[in-house]
Amino acid sequence: MPETIISRSAAKGLRMTGQRRVIASVLEAASDHPDVEELHARASEIDPGISIATVYRTVKLFEEAGLLERHEFGDGRARYEDAERDHHDHLIDMQTGEVIEFVDPEIEALQEKIAQRLGYRLKGHRLELYGVKAD
Repeated sequence: MPETIISRSAAKGLRMTGQRRVIASVLEAASDHPDVEELHARASEIDPGISIATVYRTVKLFEEAGLLERHEFGDGRARYEDAERDHHDHLIDMQTGEVIEFVDPEIEALQEKIAQRLGYRLKGHRLELYGVKAD
C-alpha cells in the first residue's frame, strides 16, 4: 500500500495538526482534482472549524514539500492531487471542465522515443489534452 500524505508529511518533518490531518485525508480520498474551495467544503464537513485560510496554507505547505501536484486546467482554478499517485495524463473537457485521467502505452513510448532522439533520458512528464466532445 502506498504511503499516505500524512506519513510522508511526518517523514519530511512537517508538524501534523488535527486540521492538517483532516485536509490530508480529504486529499487522499479525492478521486477528482479539487481546488481549495472544494477541499475546504469537504474538510468542513469533517471539522467545521477549518477555515479557508488554513486550507490555503496547508495546500501550499504540502505542495512546497512535494506531497501535492498543482494543476491549472485553463479554468482559472488551481487544482490538486497527491503527488504519489500512479502516473496518468489528463484530458480536459473544455465545455464541462470534466477532467478525465488516462494512460496510453503508445503515448508513453513515443515520449521516451522523442527524448532519446533529442539526446535525453526522460525523468518525467505531464500531458494535458484539451477538447470538446465530438458530435
